[in-house]
Amino acid sequence: MLKEVIVVEGKNDIAAVRRAVDAEVLATGGFALNRPTMEKIAIAYAKRGIIILTDPDHAGEGIRKKLSKAFPQAAHAFIPQKDATAHNDIGVEQASVQSIRAALAKVRTHSQDAREEFTVCDLYGHGLAGCGQSAERRALLGELLGIGYTNAKQFLSRLNNYGVEREEFLAALAKLEDTL
Repeated sequence: MLKEVIVVEGKNDIAAVRRAVDAEVLATGGFALNRPTMEKIAIAYAKRGIIILTDPDHAGEGIRKKLSKAFPQAAHAFIPQKDATAHNDIGVEQASVQSIRAALAKVRTHSQDAREEFTVCDLYGHGLAGCGQSAERRALLGELLGIGYTNAKQFLSRLNNYGVEREEFLAALAKLEDTL
């Protein structure tokens, strides 16, 4: 059983995660995040730690941001959008057991120490911003690094704040180039 409690959006997400791993799972019940739910999450955060695993869509990112603000030491897992899409729906509940396990194997923790290992020059220099395929390249690289897909500004923030090292970044880029 995982030590941390996994926080997802809904009941169907709970079922999907439980099919993939032996873990305690809590649902936010959507974006509202009412007080009783936040209290449950706070208890889990204090006692065992939490892993935030929200849907790879706009609403899921909004929930992740709200939870991150309330629980700054929370760990984060990201399922690529392509792996969480089925039946014209995007969500953790659509992801396969393998995709959920892969996301949980790449858990990242947000660093409280500001660092600038990566700059905008890295994004432009490696085609992650400013070119026609930038979004696709960020999506694939985000999957390889386990930091999810975002716009260029947020991607840069995740590179710097989720503990991605230069060597890891370059190795993932090399792998990305081999697949394209």
